Amino acid sequence: MPHHNQNQPWLNSRVNDIVFILSPSFASLLLVFLFPSQFQNTEGIPITYWVFLIVFIDVAHVYSTLYRTYFNPVNFKKQYALLTAIPLSCYIVGVIIYRFDGLWFWRILAYLAVYHFIRQQYGFMRLYSRNEKISPVERLIDKVAIYTATLYPLLFWHLSTARHFNWFIEGDFFSFKNDALLKGSEIVYMAIIAIYLVKELLTTIKRKWMNIPRNLIVIGTFLSWYFGIVYFNGDMAFTTLNVISHGIPYMALIWFFEKIKINKTTIKSKIMTLSFTKWGICYFLIILISLAYLEEGLWDGLVWREHLSVFKPFSTLPQIGSSELLSLIVPLLALPQATHYVLDGFIWKAKNKF
Repeated sequence: MPHHNQNQPWLNSRVNDIVFILSPSFASLLLVFLFPSQFQNTEGIPITYWVFLIVFIDVAHVYSTLYRTYFNPVNFKKQYALLTAIPLSCYIVGVIIYRFDGLWFWRILAYLAVYHFIRQQYGFMRLYSRNEKISPVERLIDKVAIYTATLYPLLFWHLSTARHFNWFIEGDFFSFKNDALLKGSEIVYMAIIAIYLVKELLTTIKRKWMNIPRNLIVIGTFLSWYFGIVYFNGDMAFTTLNVISHGIPYMALIWFFEKIKINKTTIKSKIMTLSFTKWGICYFLIILISLAYLEEGLWDGLVWREHLSVFKPFSTLPQIGSSELLSLIVPLLALPQATHYVLDGFIWKAKNKF
């Protein structure tokens, strides 16, 4: 049956979805291609650009979860046990692991982050497929395609020669160099891309309609993960593609969903009212960036001491050298991240009343 009159399944509006959810993968890739010499540099990231990527986007997006949980009085009351148990459990487990081995703490956190990043792309694809009446085979092809878009580059990272970048710290990912397995996985990768494209072509001809946002999510994921990890081999390119294509859509999704819900509830906190009324987006971003700056400042003052020119208010803090004290402080500073990764598995479930 033709679907040429069917509307596209936008989450907010065509313009907002394209600008804030669908375009970041393509925009970040375009940025890398426009300035290849800068992005192929493996010597690090310029400090101003680092602040933009890490503080304004990467760490800030972690705190946007607060608007769906702790800042939201309805959700907090409804899920009090969960929202209390998760950070407490994450901290206790983090301390135990860090006391056992600091590298293993970062390794587990890195793989938890990877899982979170992968699931976000699958989640967006499901959201944009929510109204699509497709066969189980077509749905399976979509699912396999979106997971392949992320898993093949990660497999390449683990099986190929060393990448000139890390997820968190050097050595956080395992490495198993295996050219034969790498070649085989590349063939499977190309085959799945071909199957997805053929499926889309046939269904578009049959239905006289194409799900544009779902296809943009799938294509953008393939491009940003492939070029960020496989094609380019530099920290700046990887961080740009990884952070922009993940952080901006996540913050936008929180903003879209919570802005709709704030008008439907009678129980509102001051921070929610402030952040979702006129000019609320400004307050929303200022709060997130302020929290991100505070966290990164504490990291830099107490642990890393790498960007003290950016975090001058924290430069007088003593650098912690004691391994016992680090095992308490590092899991505490990483707690917003760990909580964000774990909580995210609960707050977007379709059956969840959030």
